[in-house]
Amino acid sequence: MPDRKRSRVAPTTITMLQEAVISARDHSYALCIRGAGTLDGMGGRVTADLDIHMTHLKGIAAFEPGDLTIGTFAGTTLAELTAVLREHRLMAVLDAPHPQQATIGGTLAGGWLGPRRHRFGRPRDAVIGTTVVMADGRIASSGGMVVKNVTGYDLSKLYIGSFGTLGILARVNFKVQPIPARIRAISARLPEHTRERVIERMQGLSGQISAALLIDGFHREIDGEDGSDGRLVVLLETSEILLEQATRDTRGALGQAGVPEATIVDLGPMDHLQRIIDAGVATIGERSITYRVLGDADDHERRSSQLSADLSRTGLRMERIVDACNGDLFVRLSDRDSRSFAGKLADCDEIVHQHFPRAIVVACTSPIRDQLTIWGEHPAAIEKMHLLKSAFDPDHRLNPGRFLEATTNG
Repeated sequence: MPDRKRSRVAPTTITMLQEAVISARDHSYALCIRGAGTLDGMGGRVTADLDIHMTHLKGIAAFEPGDLTIGTFAGTTLAELTAVLREHRLMAVLDAPHPQQATIGGTLAGGWLGPRRHRFGRPRDAVIGTTVVMADGRIASSGGMVVKNVTGYDLSKLYIGSFGTLGILARVNFKVQPIPARIRAISARLPEHTRERVIERMQGLSGQISAALLIDGFHREIDGEDGSDGRLVVLLETSEILLEQATRDTRGALGQAGVPEATIVDLGPMDHLQRIIDAGVATIGERSITYRVLGDADDHERRSSQLSADLSRTGLRMERIVDACNGDLFVRLSDRDSRSFAGKLADCDEIVHQHFPRAIVVACTSPIRDQLTIWGEHPAAIEKMHLLKSAFDPDHRLNPGRFLEATTNG
C-alpha cells in the first residue's frame, strides 16, 4: 500500500480489488472509486487517499443466450457489452452517455436513467445479481444468473445510484432482451406554438415509441435545424410488420399537433439517439452548466419558459432537451466566456432551483461548481440514506464527498 500521498491502484480481478480495500482499511485510507469518468459532472469532489480505477476489471464473466442472462465485470464498457449481445440479436438497454468509455459499474453506480426506460425498463430492473466489495473488504453477493421473482428486498438494487458510497460494484448480472427487428428515427422541425401539443401527442404514443425528445439548441452536439419551437426526434423499435403503421401513427400525431413535415431516418437511428444522450452531459469549456430534472414534461415546459424569462436579464443562453415519454428535462446555460459565466453562476443556480428545487447538476467544469446546489433539494428519504451509509460504511471511507451523505451544499 502506498504512503499517505494520494496514489492509485487498478485491480484486474475481484481478489485484487478486495486486497486493495482491506489494505486501505488497515491504513484508514479513504477511497475514491473511479470508472471512466463519463459521469464526473454529477456529485461532489471526492477527498481521498487512494484512487481505485475500475476500468481494468473487465470482461464477460458468464453468458447464457438461451436464458437471456449475462454477467459482466464492472469495468466492462457499455459498448463491449453491446457488441457481445448484438452477435446474438440481444440487448441490455442502459442508454448512458459515451458508451465507448462508460463502464457498467460507473453507469449503474451513477443511477443514470435513459430515454427508453418507459418502454424497456430502468437499468436496475435488468439487474438480477451483483458481487460487491464492501468497505471492510468483505465480498457480498446477491441474486445470481437466474431470473426469478423476488418477494423480499433485493440488495443488488441498493448499490444502483449510490455513487460508490455503499460498496464497490465488481460484477453485475443482467437479464437481457431481443433486439427489435426494425429501428427507425423520425425528426421534425417544430413550428411556433406547437411544443405543448407535440408533447401531449407523443405522450399519447408512448406505448408505441421508444423515445421522443424535443430539442432547443445543442447544435454543437446534435444534428438538425430548429423550427421556431425547436426540433423533435422520435425513435421507433418494432417488428417489420408494425414499423410502417407506427410511422404513420407518429406522423399523424405530429400533423395533429401542427407539424407539417417529418423526415424518416433509417440510416444510423441509434447513433442519432446516442448523440442526444451524449449532449446531456456535454460542456462548452468552463462556460456552461447542465441541470437535469426528472418528473412531469408538461410542468417542465411551463416552468422552463418561466426560467428562460427570469434568466434573460443575465445574458446567459439557455438550451433544452425534453423527454416527452419520461418527463425528464435537461437545461444547459452558457455564456460568451468563462470569466463572465463564473461571475453569474451562483445567482443563476439560485434562480434555477427556485423553479426546479430538485434539479441536479450533471455537467459543469467551472472552478466554482462545488459552491453550487449540485444535488438540489434533499429527498424526503435523506435520513434513511444517512442511516444506510452508516450501516454499510461506518467510517465513511468510500467516495467521501461524492453523494448526498457527505455534501453540505445540496
